[in-house]
Amino acid sequence: MNIYDLEPKSVMGFFHEINQIPRGSGNEKAISDYLVNFAKERQLEVNQDKALNVLIRKPASAGYEDHKGVIIQGHMDMVCSKNAGVDHDFEKDPIDMYVDGDYITANGTTLGADNGIAVAMGLALLDDQDAKHPEIELIITTDEEVGLNGAIAFDATQLRGGYYLNLDSEEEGEFTIGCAGGLKSIIHLPIHKEVIDSNKLICKEVAMTKLLGGHSGVDIQSYRANAIKLTGRILCKLDREMDLFLLDIHGGDKDNVIPRETFFTIAFPKEEEERFEEILDSMAEKIQNEYHLTDPNIEIISKTIDMDSTIEVLEESALESLIFILMTVPNGIQTMSPELEGFVESSLNIGKVAVEDDHIVFLFAVRSSLASLKEYITNQLKCYADYCNADFIKTAEYPEWPVKHNTQLLEKAIDVYKRMYNKEPIVKSIHAGLEGGVFMEKLPHLEAISLGPDMDGVHSPDERISISSIQRTYEYLTNLIEAL
Repeated sequence: MNIYDLEPKSVMGFFHEINQIPRGSGNEKAISDYLVNFAKERQLEVNQDKALNVLIRKPASAGYEDHKGVIIQGHMDMVCSKNAGVDHDFEKDPIDMYVDGDYITANGTTLGADNGIAVAMGLALLDDQDAKHPEIELIITTDEEVGLNGAIAFDATQLRGGYYLNLDSEEEGEFTIGCAGGLKSIIHLPIHKEVIDSNKLICKEVAMTKLLGGHSGVDIQSYRANAIKLTGRILCKLDREMDLFLLDIHGGDKDNVIPRETFFTIAFPKEEEERFEEILDSMAEKIQNEYHLTDPNIEIISKTIDMDSTIEVLEESALESLIFILMTVPNGIQTMSPELEGFVESSLNIGKVAVEDDHIVFLFAVRSSLASLKEYITNQLKCYADYCNADFIKTAEYPEWPVKHNTQLLEKAIDVYKRMYNKEPIVKSIHAGLEGGVFMEKLPHLEAISLGPDMDGVHSPDERISISSIQRTYEYLTNLIEAL
């Protein structure tokens, strides 16, 4: 079945169209221009700013001119992640989507439903000539996945609406009214390399694969394995029991993704090969046992690779610093909220490690509902950098979204939901960054909620979105806007 044959056809058609346009973070000019052309073709007011954010304004329908306007917001960029061996160029290739039962998914890559479905729903609303609604302002921002940069750059003073609907949530029937703030931290560890004779050595590439990964915010309390942290354990064990040389290491690629794979290349004396296999098998068994419930498919394998007569390896001090950071740096949930039962208050995710020229880069996502804890965790990371004589960078900081209860928007949203489905929705705050935090900081008078259809595997090649949930969510959204 073709995507654009599914209902609601307007939403599915736009989702199919935008997924033909490469739109990874930082590569959004084409999709931004597409949105501008959409508006111009329909003679709608449109503005594209220097950050490539797009604002499209549609006048109120007859009889709704005096009602408070509605701001609908999502982001155009997507996380670009693929499985090892998948032949896909995110700079030029369209997303290869297919229907699998009640789900739309992609062949070995992220789907881009986060947040392409918001773009598709927003365009469908603007394109609906029969809908009843107050003035609609559709904002589609850029670079959300790398720090909410588009929202931060957006001039919110031009907005006229009083209700704000963010469409970047991933659980149908759940309304988000608050979120964590966060930032990206980077450690650059300077390294020196040395050339050694390899005649008496054997070289192995070790691959850790098939982890579940996921979103470093909403999936952090699933206790899934972090491939980079586990690799640190393996390297530490090997280094303590063998004469070890490290040629290369790389794993993960984004701070906001729990890393699913790591690869490292080592050399050691040929007579220690049997001991190497014993250690690797033992570590694999222990790790698989620890995560047999939360990450059951972890695979750790090695293969022998050819070497030149001389090889370049990290000096011992660099290897020690690498192992020290991977073994001891915090990761995962840091604190749970004492006020909201079961709610993660602060967390840290190491999302990337890689040897790059004369340094090793470590990339972290820091999240917290309290600005003070965000600062504390960031200072912890800086202490690690200082101890190892490494450089430290803090960037892409964004604010938390403080919870507001009992707003007119929330009351209306709950009322419409109960009327349509005869049950109560879930109202919550989430441990992830949402652009609502940025807009609420700029326009504190706004009444705001975030909602969206059911999605799984966001930020990973397992990403998928429920077709029936899209249908229900879009119907709900149109009813809510009419009720407002």
